[in-house]
Amino acid sequence: MSNSDCVGPDKPLAIVATQGSKRRIVAINDIARDRGVMPGHRLTDARAIVPDLVTVAADHEADAAALVTLSHWAQRFTPSTAVSPPSGLWLDITGCTRLWRGEQPLLESLMHQLERRGIPCQAAIADTFGAAWAFAREAGCYTIVPPGAHRKRLSDLPLKALRLEPETLADLRRLGLKTIGEVMALPRAALANRFEDVLPRLDQTLGNAPEAIAFVQPPTPWFESLTFADFLMTPEDLQRALAALARKLCRRLSEAGRGGKRFEAGFFGADNTVQRIAIATSLATHDARGITQLLAARLERIDPGFGIEVITLRASRIAPLHERQIAMDQEQGNLATTAPLIDKLGNRLGFNNVWRFAMAQSHWPERAVTQAAPLARPSHRVWENGAARPIRLLSRPEPIEATAFLPDRPPVQFRWRRVLRRVRRAEGPERIAPEWWRDEENAPQAIRDYYCVEDESGARFWLYREGLYQNGAPPPRWFIHGFLA
Repeated sequence: MSNSDCVGPDKPLAIVATQGSKRRIVAINDIARDRGVMPGHRLTDARAIVPDLVTVAADHEADAAALVTLSHWAQRFTPSTAVSPPSGLWLDITGCTRLWRGEQPLLESLMHQLERRGIPCQAAIADTFGAAWAFAREAGCYTIVPPGAHRKRLSDLPLKALRLEPETLADLRRLGLKTIGEVMALPRAALANRFEDVLPRLDQTLGNAPEAIAFVQPPTPWFESLTFADFLMTPEDLQRALAALARKLCRRLSEAGRGGKRFEAGFFGADNTVQRIAIATSLATHDARGITQLLAARLERIDPGFGIEVITLRASRIAPLHERQIAMDQEQGNLATTAPLIDKLGNRLGFNNVWRFAMAQSHWPERAVTQAAPLARPSHRVWENGAARPIRLLSRPEPIEATAFLPDRPPVQFRWRRVLRRVRRAEGPERIAPEWWRDEENAPQAIRDYYCVEDESGARFWLYREGLYQNGAPPPRWFIHGFLA
């Protein structure tokens, strides 16, 4: 049990981290703040102010993991969330405010949800990530900066709002600079020569330079969300909610002439858990009914627990989708009727396990067939030599014992899997040589002579002899490679 587990709500508590050779306060509770302790104080100074201060060593790994968990939780408001160490979150709410009837209701709901879970916070909405970071830390509760107004309002903020390195911040203060506006008034050439990180941070904050943010999931505008006053508990309710989300999302996709090839549903529980299910489609689609059916097949993986309070649905892998007149394009009509079956098989078995055979350019039979996507356009290639080929090809040739009267004649009998079969008819040979352009030994032993043979029962087999009869060379071997119609 840690010290924090024994501290009552009326005791001052601080989290201490070692920074260099000094131990400093990095976080405090309200009691410690009211008694004069602040983050950044040295531990010795804090104990001089509050002698009965209870301290706990900082656990940076646990803090980072908790912040990642919180970023997943925040995806009930927007699919684009990212961590901002050590204690912040980035939320890109572009296109999501319509789900909350504006920016202010979204921000108030976010802060209310956090405070209800015992997480105090400050927040801001601005045109750039850097500006939002600055205003969030200067706001008493929250602030919403109107579009285009962040440049003027940033001028009055202190330099620490630029996220500068401590050494740079100290040097600027020694020069008598205190606010962002004072730095903005200086010549850019002088700033670039003296301080490496000032101009990049300033431009990012003002919106003159892009800033790379590592979002938990790739940002997408194709996102819908439903919040429920009464928590959902049954699979039937979850499926109805998914159907409503799919209709809303597919209506937007249809209006934009687009379709999705991957859909992910998120279920946010009352106990702060986040569960997800995802489905993929072989063709881009905005068919709400089909998407709902595929997602419903995976609802058994969702445990409602104490109830689901928010459900989200996001679409990724977006592609243009042009409506086609099936009667005028029979091939596309066949794809449209086959795609639902492929989607069901792919989501159940994995799309890597659903494929069809396709022709490949190779003389060797086992290399002349390859795997292709199930809905890829069929190849119109044919066997160039027009020779007979088996209706079933073994995955690998199997050795047999064969007897032939002459070296270049077909066998008169062969034994395969302990069964002796006498040959009644035979055709051949068809000689297939190794492919010289491949990195393999081009030796006479690799030459194959194929024969089509029929036994006394009428069964037809595709056999081949590997190698040639030569003095000093290993004797040829016989194999069965397939079965003919």
